[in-house]
Amino acid sequence: MLRAELEKREIIEIARKIIRESPGPICNHCLGRQFAKVSSGVSNERRGEVLKEILSEGGEELASGKCWLCNGLFENDNLDKWVRAALAKLKQYEYDTFLVGTKMSGMLMENEEMMWEIAGALFAEPLKAELNREVGKRIEQETGKRVDFDTPEVVVILNLWSGDFDVELQVKPLFIYGRYRKYRRGIPQTRWFCRACHGKGCERCNFTGKMYAESVEELIKGSIMDVYGAEDVILHGCGREDIDARMLGSGRPFVVELRAPKRRQRVDLHALEEKVNEENRAKLEVTNLKYVNREMVARIKNANARKTYRMRVELRGAVAESELREAVQELDGAVIEQRTPLRVVHRRADLIRSRRIYGMKLLNYGGSTCELEVRCDGGLYVKELISGDRGRTRPNLSDLLGIEAEVKELDVIDVELDTGHETTEATR
Repeated sequence: MLRAELEKREIIEIARKIIRESPGPICNHCLGRQFAKVSSGVSNERRGEVLKEILSEGGEELASGKCWLCNGLFENDNLDKWVRAALAKLKQYEYDTFLVGTKMSGMLMENEEMMWEIAGALFAEPLKAELNREVGKRIEQETGKRVDFDTPEVVVILNLWSGDFDVELQVKPLFIYGRYRKYRRGIPQTRWFCRACHGKGCERCNFTGKMYAESVEELIKGSIMDVYGAEDVILHGCGREDIDARMLGSGRPFVVELRAPKRRQRVDLHALEEKVNEENRAKLEVTNLKYVNREMVARIKNANARKTYRMRVELRGAVAESELREAVQELDGAVIEQRTPLRVVHRRADLIRSRRIYGMKLLNYGGSTCELEVRCDGGLYVKELISGDRGRTRPNLSDLLGIEAEVKELDVIDVELDTGHETTEATR
């Protein structure tokens, strides 16, 4: 059947033109690849072999030697060398699915374009498509792993630019969801580079490159990075808390992204939880760890999360408890118009945002100080709800009392996600 398909006049004429106008010999793979769409269930090498038989029977002279198009890429044991190079890299990683890709060299791209000028591309497939398939089939046979065209855990990249069987791996990140509690003030959520040296290290930062010695991200990273053999660990939080705030109560939802992990299949998340918590005792605790997909990062970052804060407020003037309760009651349920606070406007867009307070109550009153609890929309800067921030937040407690008020201690005690954003299903 294959021979009958290839003996059609149009195909024979194209094949003859390829042989006559090519600047050198052509291998069976590269000849057959120009007719990859003619029939299915057969290799390009076999197509080329049959075409050469037909042309030879017709008196066509066929040159021998290294293929001018692929420069010998498909000849001898070169395919097996690519496979061995890939397997040497892959053996370091746990994976079930993979895909092969190719970085074409400039010479091979030029040769392929020249071939398509000679023969057209009506029946052809690209060189890299065949190389990907042939190497992929051999890796499947060697490892028992399977090719996945949609979401492979590892992508094997054959770099034809180097000319030295150079293989690169693109390893799919792992994502773990959980909640963290931060018990110590002065720890930022993520690493802050030094403003003076931008991470290079200088006298101001004691040559650490950082504004703060540690962060939630770095604490978690230090406990899990080696477990997975990852290149890096990035924390994606559901909102941020101030550096001087604690994160208590239910904890803040987060996703950690483990980049290029060597392990991904046999890590016990319950044991991992215990490890993180033991190594960061009195600073940090994580709970409810689960494997999730990449989409969870966007979901928690875009979540409409309501938050509950508890704060100790200093009152810089005389105020009766009854006046304080009236002011708190007036803020309870109010819509707050808030311009980006002065303390963060250098790194955030200077906008006016509307945020609602869903509950506000006075917990304790001590004359010059009080303790308040506020439940509100995410994105409300609660320190400025108290101070007014020179009129940038309205209404605010300072204006309602007629005296200055300032948050001295702040704790986040709850971050409420929509039920659709929490997950109970472990996925990879």
